[in-house]
Amino acid sequence: MITGLSAYSVVLASSSPRRQELLAALKIPFEVRVIPVEENFPEGLVKQEITNYLAVLKASPFKNKVQPDEIIITADTIVWFEDQVLGKPKDENDAISTLRSLSDKWHEVYTSICFTTPKEQHVVHAKTEVKMAFLSPEEIMYYIEEGNPLDKAGAYGIQEWIGMAGIEEIRGSYTNVVGLPTQILYKSLRAMV
Repeated sequence: MITGLSAYSVVLASSSPRRQELLAALKIPFEVRVIPVEENFPEGLVKQEITNYLAVLKASPFKNKVQPDEIIITADTIVWFEDQVLGKPKDENDAISTLRSLSDKWHEVYTSICFTTPKEQHVVHAKTEVKMAFLSPEEIMYYIEEGNPLDKAGAYGIQEWIGMAGIEEIRGSYTNVVGLPTQILYKSLRAMV
């Protein structure tokens, strides 16, 4: 659908199945190539500053390896709640504590996408505000046991049961909360080619 993109090889540098599914749903041919990095960021960064930094960091191993016809896509997502970042929970107890905190409150989800070619590198980001409904202890435990909270920022996946039963309202991109804001990604790729 993007005229001119066929001249490029799109590389998604993410092992996230959700990001892969979303990019595939855009009907953009791509390959997955991941070079792991330690995802640490400097103190003092907030909100999209964190995701911008980490998206660029994830692209750094590709900087000198990117081919002339390649576009490398890296991304990072965080949940921002009460002036702090909520990453992936350390364990089940951390996930329970995180979901209790988010229950009946608003939080923000930020995703940054970094596009790297031999000639340029640029970053875009999306912000979505999410209102979690009140979650009973039984609902939290059900999701902990039946869902997959440990590999997700903020200990929940909006595309899973908890998203259908426990998300009251969102303002902004739904796919951003899943992990890849597809509209801004599409628009950015279209502008690049």
